[in-house]
Amino acid sequence: MSTGLAAGALMVVLPVVFNTAFAALASTFDYPEILRRPTGEVLARFREGGTRLVLWWWVFTLTAVALAPVAVLAALALPGAGGSLLATGATIGVLAALVQFLGLVRWPFLVPELARMDADPDASPARREAVDVVFQSFNRYLGVGVGEHLGYLLTGTWTVLLGLAFTRTSAAPGWLGIPGIVIGVLLALCSLEFVGPAERTGWKPAARLTPIAYVAWSAWLVAGGVALVR
Repeated sequence: MSTGLAAGALMVVLPVVFNTAFAALASTFDYPEILRRPTGEVLARFREGGTRLVLWWWVFTLTAVALAPVAVLAALALPGAGGSLLATGATIGVLAALVQFLGLVRWPFLVPELARMDADPDASPARREAVDVVFQSFNRYLGVGVGEHLGYLLTGTWTVLLGLAFTRTSAAPGWLGIPGIVIGVLLALCSLEFVGPAERTGWKPAARLTPIAYVAWSAWLVAGGVALVR
């Protein structure tokens, strides 16, 4: 299998699996809106989801991991775009995969244990308070800070660089790079949702923009993947 074919295939498969898992989490767990609700309610809904919900979180986490080989293979599949640009893009893409993985991996491994501890009828008020502190701390640090802020910022930056690479290579239509650059800038803008004065409640324009930007990003990745496969 050629590098272009492998990169193109992964660029098509990744957004399909990503959006399938996201849709499953939205329908069964009311994600991401549920993250703004009290810890006890979130953990109760998590228990109701059972093993199937944990598996969907695991699949969603693996889509973050899959971004790393996509970034590397995409760089190898676009000759003539500039060695420095491609190397920088691949590095940032791998970092984007890493921080998004760190932000999501708590759900299939940490949260099930917290949900069990929260459901223990013999749990003391102090223990329940500890569960609340741990859940909210990981949610703010790994979820908002690492997974969302750094994840959106690095994914957006990688998308801009990949878009620039598309405009400089003969391996795919150059015009594909333009929407990639625009979408990447929008994703990077989404990283400001919980920064500065918006730290507590979030910057509403960024919150509304994020799902639109990710749908556009998914469609663009598929289009780029199809172009490389052809």
